[in-house]
Amino acid sequence: MRIVKVGDMRIDSEGEKRILELVRNGMISEGKNVSEFEDKWADFIGTKYSVLLNSGTSALIAGLTALKIKNKIPKEKNKIITTPITYIAVSNAVMLSQFEPVYVDIDIENLCITPENIRVYLEENKQENISMILPVHLMGYCADMDKINKIAEDYNLLVFEDSSQAHGSLYKGKKTGSMSSMSSFSFYIAHNIQAGEMGAINTNDKELCSIVRKLKSNGRLCDCKICTRGKGYCPYSKKHFDPRFRHELIGYNFKTTEFNAVLGLMQLKKINEIIRNRQKNVKKITEALKRFKDIFILPRYSSDISYLAYPLIIRNNTVDPDRLRSELSMNGVENRPIFGCIPTQQPSFEFLKKKYENKLPNAEFVGRNGFYIGCHQYLTDEDIEHVKDVFEKTLSSLKGV
Repeated sequence: MRIVKVGDMRIDSEGEKRILELVRNGMISEGKNVSEFEDKWADFIGTKYSVLLNSGTSALIAGLTALKIKNKIPKEKNKIITTPITYIAVSNAVMLSQFEPVYVDIDIENLCITPENIRVYLEENKQENISMILPVHLMGYCADMDKINKIAEDYNLLVFEDSSQAHGSLYKGKKTGSMSSMSSFSFYIAHNIQAGEMGAINTNDKELCSIVRKLKSNGRLCDCKICTRGKGYCPYSKKHFDPRFRHELIGYNFKTTEFNAVLGLMQLKKINEIIRNRQKNVKKITEALKRFKDIFILPRYSSDISYLAYPLIIRNNTVDPDRLRSELSMNGVENRPIFGCIPTQQPSFEFLKKKYENKLPNAEFVGRNGFYIGCHQYLTDEDIEHVKDVFEKTLSSLKGV
């Protein structure tokens, strides 16, 4: 049976050769490939700096901690406005960084928090100690950054973009991840650039870059991109200590490897082709499923969107989401839920359920009725025809359409 995956990853001969060179040389800890990816990723996004870490979650934690350190955010000003619909890592990172997430509702079509909901919350809760807005560009869709940044300016708040799912998406000609104090990225297996597990922080702020470099290496004193001690030079050579073992911050081991960086570099070489192919597949899948537009909210197409996946939201009471997703999977169309509304539908955040129940109607609706299928660059026309056939067969049996 043909199986159309949510995501796929393939390593070409050049990638295999470079991975084998690492194995033979034994140089697998952070080095020239990590540094090269950082430079190229900063250039691609349009920021001065990029720092690689071992995952998108690590990037979020290190980034939030760096913002806290640089801006001397007091413990009592510990609340961050963010989205209730995204992968759980965002809320986990907020909590693990000693902040508290505050949720506002999303736009049901682009799945991002709206400036209107942010402003309403701030106006109605003027006494709350908000320090930051953390929008998430979900599935490649862009949050309205101009309006969000204006709100942040009006209320003296920081902005931290999570662009993990929007590699190369454009907002008014600017790449997501280039329009705030700091941004985070994930290069997980199903994302547009795939490195297995790897993350990045991007910023134009040299001090924030330095703090993140220190935090990801257990808070050590030195923040060089590549250690130069083996070449006989070190900025601390006149000191009577080794800066690699002198620690000025309480940090983490969030370092990545040369393996991950090489995989990322191989993908980055083809990023524009990857984005175009995903966009073409979104068009083709929409054409294949257009007869079901009364059952689903189909994704909006734009040549500015770098699609992570193909999201579908079941309209009110048309078909049972669980049965539909199960039938699709059994017939070879992999799918995933759109995460669930974090404070009301995720067990780990059960302690917030009473506070937010019935206050996030769009997020709760998407959490119940939203799912996604693949639109990745390796799909063939035969794969998309299979998707069409399976949807037609499944919906015919469930609804008689």
